[in-house]
Amino acid sequence: MARRSNRESAFSRRGRLLSRRRVLVGGVAAAGAAALGSYFWGGWGGAGGEVRRAYALAPESALPPDIQRASPEIREAYRFAVANRDTLRYIPCFCGCGAEGHVSNASCYLKDSSGPSRLEFDRMSLG
Repeated sequence: MARRSNRESAFSRRGRLLSRRRVLVGGVAAAGAAALGSYFWGGWGGAGGEVRRAYALAPESALPPDIQRASPEIREAYRFAVANRDTLRYIPCFCGCGAEGHVSNASCYLKDSSGPSRLEFDRMSLG
């Protein structure tokens, strides 16, 4: 009988430790998620109030003049496409531009035949 009570006592202690561990891990995970959310969605800016992005953008000088005159949102999309072309190649495009030869989201901004040293822009995303 003494053995059984010691055993039950060990199991109950283990259960309490696991419960504490779950609470600790859950709390750390929640705090981390809140901090990351704040960082990525506008809580922390850079010096002078500029927005810090979690992704790379090409410089505006990489864009041709007609795209440089587009709205800020469109310019940012093209800058993102230039800097992250390899990632966009894995994202399918659903806008119906397949008839124009587009095979991925990258095709909506940059022609597939263009190389990194000589970019050819697709004007489809200008509107």
